[in-house]
Amino acid sequence: MNKTPRIADPDRFERAIQKFDAENGRDPNLENVEGRMVPRELIYAQWLTNWVLKLEPNASEELLLAARCQHLCRWMHPRDSYPMTRAGYLKWRENLKKFHARRAGEILTELRYPPETIGRVQSLNLKENFPTDPESCVLEDALCLVFLERQLAALAARSSEEQMVNALRKAWHKMTPRAHALALAIPQAPRETALIDKALRG
Repeated sequence: MNKTPRIADPDRFERAIQKFDAENGRDPNLENVEGRMVPRELIYAQWLTNWVLKLEPNASEELLLAARCQHLCRWMHPRDSYPMTRAGYLKWRENLKKFHARRAGEILTELRYPPETIGRVQSLNLKENFPTDPESCVLEDALCLVFLERQLAALAARSSEEQMVNALRKAWHKMTPRAHALALAIPQAPRETALIDKALRG
């Protein structure tokens, strides 16, 4: 993890990152990354952190912490534990955000982070004040860019064209113009390129 001038206590910050990574390292779901099987949420947190730093090289400590714990222990609340309906999906997403924020707060409290820092990290986890909060916009941009770079092809393989076009339009609507430019520079296979083109034409 890069050190930035905005980190108050680098040692405490590194311990927080290590604790978040240790938690995500327990994910039983594995992701194939260049021939190596790694815990899905562990690598996801690293991808998200990398995009945050590309978007904001001098990101605040709170933003970097929020990126690292955005999907903390996500596998503990699987989608199929809720009704497979639109309402079930929305309830799952809302409860997930609260779970991530609560677990992150417990870890940061153990590390003696001040309440205002913990509250700020949790606010970012919960996507409060989006899109008026600039840091929330950076985090949302990073989430969308991870989706486009790392998850789009797999989702497209199991979804209809209509579902994908709708998902892409929703993601595009949440992103800033700077993220749009970065998204269009991500190499895509022909099918995914066609889906993006169709979504943007709409």
